Amino acid sequence: MPAKKRVQDTHISAELKSLHLSVVSLVSVMNRPRNDERLIQEAGVKLDQALFRLLVVIERVGPIGVVELADRLGRDYTTISRQVAKLATMELITRQGNPRDRRIREATIAPKGKEMTDRLDAARERMGRTIFESWEPQELSDLVRLMAKFASAMEAVERGPPG
Repeated sequence: MPAKKRVQDTHISAELKSLHLSVVSLVSVMNRPRNDERLIQEAGVKLDQALFRLLVVIERVGPIGVVELADRLGRDYTTISRQVAKLATMELITRQGNPRDRRIREATIAPKGKEMTDRLDAARERMGRTIFESWEPQELSDLVRLMAKFASAMEAVERGPPG
């Protein structure tokens, strides 16, 4: 007996195309250097734009090795390695060995770096409030919940089947 077609299957191609366009637009806006500069300025932080992105990712997902960090950012390993070294010199991150693989040195946010990312988060919140001021609280909650679900599903697909 053939599988029952669900009503949503009829429109999924159009929905996925629309979702893809939204994601492309979102990534495009988030990758614009002027938006990073505006956030850095709003936070009152003195940090090069390229280092800013690394610092935020390290704070969010660290401890993290340079290879994984470069992969997440779509950048060359050697460039990321130099930038991570600069963040360490600035005392914004610390480097430590990975307990499971001694060949890997992982970056972790340092107290001075955490203070900086906290200031960036506060500025991001101030700036974000203008975006969401006309939204109902439940709409924002739904967006947050569904974006987390979507990101988790995307990461699971990238990892591939267990085994």
